Amino acid sequence: MYLDVQTLRNFYYRSSLGRAAQLAIRDQVTTLWPKADGQSVVGYGFAVPMLRPYLTTAARVIALMPGPQGVMHWPAGADNLSVLCEEGLWPLADDSVDRLIVLHGLDSSEHPTGLLEESYRVLAPEGRALFIVPNRLSAWARRDGTPFSVSRPFTPSQIESRLAYHGLTTTRHVTALYQPPRRTRFWLKAGPLIERIGRAIPAWRGGGVLIVEVKKQVPRPTRPGLGQVISNPLKVLEGIGKPAPEPVRRG
Repeated sequence: MYLDVQTLRNFYYRSSLGRAAQLAIRDQVTTLWPKADGQSVVGYGFAVPMLRPYLTTAARVIALMPGPQGVMHWPAGADNLSVLCEEGLWPLADDSVDRLIVLHGLDSSEHPTGLLEESYRVLAPEGRALFIVPNRLSAWARRDGTPFSVSRPFTPSQIESRLAYHGLTTTRHVTALYQPPRRTRFWLKAGPLIERIGRAIPAWRGGGVLIVEVKKQVPRPTRPGLGQVISNPLKVLEGIGKPAPEPVRRG
């Protein structure tokens, strides 16, 4: 289920907990991708908090926002770079994206297959994508009041296998949001320290969100299609004997 764009904007830009979450996730994103000089950078869902570091150096930056969520002008105070689009129909050419960031996209999607197919289509052969999803094992996925508690959470194996099925091979993975989803002053102040401790411990299961970097598998992996299934049907009636003819009655 997609949250309204106003709800997401208010969380990330107007609440102290949201600003702390934005900083924690973006720090991990920029650690993985410190630069995008001269590249095409695209975000899908509500990825704009992660796109800002690349505005001045990337060749182009585009924020795709799904129809059920709604769209807002971004970035504030500058020419608009956000576009309203359908989940399975992005206004981008094949193999045209060097860096793709999906936040509040896959976990909120009503048609995840179409979203992942579009991700594969637009990603350049040497491109990379980051999928950021709630960690099913964390408190952020279970505590009400944040965008991560109203969408579909994943375990590490679930997200990686789902991406691999669509030809998106995992290259690296990290987590973020080790701090608890609490709005009290003590926890917000302690948040940066907790994040540093969490990153120092190789705990793939520990953070509130899973961040998976993938590359496009070329050539694309083959999967059994409908034709193959039909050509090898399940013979559910095998073993049932043919009906014997009724005996001829003589009057």
